[in-house]
Amino acid sequence: MMVLITYDVNTSDAKGRKRLRQIAKQCVNYGQRVQNSVFECVVDATQCKQLQLKLIALMDPESDSLRFYYLGNHYQTKIEHFGCKASYEAEGVLMI
Repeated sequence: MMVLITYDVNTSDAKGRKRLRQIAKQCVNYGQRVQNSVFECVVDATQCKQLQLKLIALMDPESDSLRFYYLGNHYQTKIEHFGCKASYEAEGVLMI
């Protein structure tokens, strides 16, 4: 299923900047960054829950926020892209 993850981390101090890097690193392990604090992740239910628990453990609930949007298995018809950054095939081949 496709899950869209967005986050807002308070970076007014060094701890916040560290949390921001750690949260982004975890999201990169599961999906593709599509904007600065927005990731598209194609995961199964277990992977989604694992990622959610990792991110919740990293965040500060007093100053940060996480949002998960569950687009499901038929997400292709729910996403439209406009603008300069090229779109990508979420389940296609990824070359590194």
